[in-house]
Amino acid sequence: MFSKITLIIGFLLLSAGAIHAQDKPEVTIGGALRFNYNLSSWKEGQKKRGGDFGYDVFRVNAKAKYKGIKLNAEYRLYSEGFGGGMLKQGWLAYDFDAKNEIQVGLTQVPFGITTYNSHNWFFSINYYIGLEDDHDMGVKFTHTDKKWNYALAFFKNAEELKFGSNSDVSDSRYSYDVASIDLDGDGVLDLRNKETNQVNGKLSYKIGNDSINHKIGTSVQYGGLYNLDTEEMGSHYAAALHYELKYKRFGVKAQVSTYKKSPKNPNGESDEIIAMTAYGAPYLVAAAGNTYTLGVQYTVPVKWGPVSSLQFYNDYGYLEKINSDFKDSAMNVTGVLVSAGSVYTYFDIAAGKDQPWLGPVWKNALANGTADAKWEVRFNMNIGYYF
Repeated sequence: MFSKITLIIGFLLLSAGAIHAQDKPEVTIGGALRFNYNLSSWKEGQKKRGGDFGYDVFRVNAKAKYKGIKLNAEYRLYSEGFGGGMLKQGWLAYDFDAKNEIQVGLTQVPFGITTYNSHNWFFSINYYIGLEDDHDMGVKFTHTDKKWNYALAFFKNAEELKFGSNSDVSDSRYSYDVASIDLDGDGVLDLRNKETNQVNGKLSYKIGNDSINHKIGTSVQYGGLYNLDTEEMGSHYAAALHYELKYKRFGVKAQVSTYKKSPKNPNGESDEIIAMTAYGAPYLVAAAGNTYTLGVQYTVPVKWGPVSSLQFYNDYGYLEKINSDFKDSAMNVTGVLVSAGSVYTYFDIAAGKDQPWLGPVWKNALANGTADAKWEVRFNMNIGYYF
């Protein structure tokens, strides 16, 4: 079946060159440079020195079009501690017409509210378990209309960088994927699973006009989890219902999601947890759970020198873990996005409970959690110049 899909895609892409007459290629280069300041309640040394301000990321975006074939790529350079260089996305595309497109490569997974199920710099709790702004390697078909929108996709795997028979997933990646982790510090990786052969479907319907509109949708995904030690194929699935409201300068994003990962781990390794990784460091996640997210925003146009708008928002997310022995996780981000020409600055007050990026516990926060977990707070300011 996969061979037939590959042949069909190849035929479509080759045919596109004959259909479209474009004598000169179109190339656009852009990018961004971002800096970050943060002050965290659980970091005593940082509090004593008044927080830290440093380099976040430098990224390069490239778009091209020639003879009907389009390219879209984004490469990011983080510090070595956050994974170093990584391709966020990179795909080729062909537009059959104004409504229908096919993409091939490292492309965004059509699941939940896209492009983002959030308004803030941290995203929602779904991002940290691989259910928001995820990018995988495969083929995606999208149909975009005034009312009905849908997407169908097949992903062979997540970003593959090693191509070995028994290679673990690299930690250098932008979006969270199932991976491996050293549980006991002995230098040997455990829970060695990889995503493979995933199918996705997303459908949404838009009601209203330019002044006020509602978008109601649903998403599903199902795929395999290949264990590198047992060489057996497990499975994983996720489903979601989502809703968006836009009324003049006011907006709402709401989503309910459920997921379950069923790996075929070796004897002695728990099936109640799964390893996931991004930004250079893996952690553990509950193998099954439900998430609830709600975000609201209101944009105020202003004329303060270069400042043209202020977008105020609040995003809340909750992870309900199916294992009753695990402690649930939550996060809430209140902030404002300040737009000034090509400079965009996020001012966020991010609070987390059993959230690895918003608290002192990294490895187990999204898995079994901690019995005495408290809400921790991080003030974050991210300044980016986009060109």
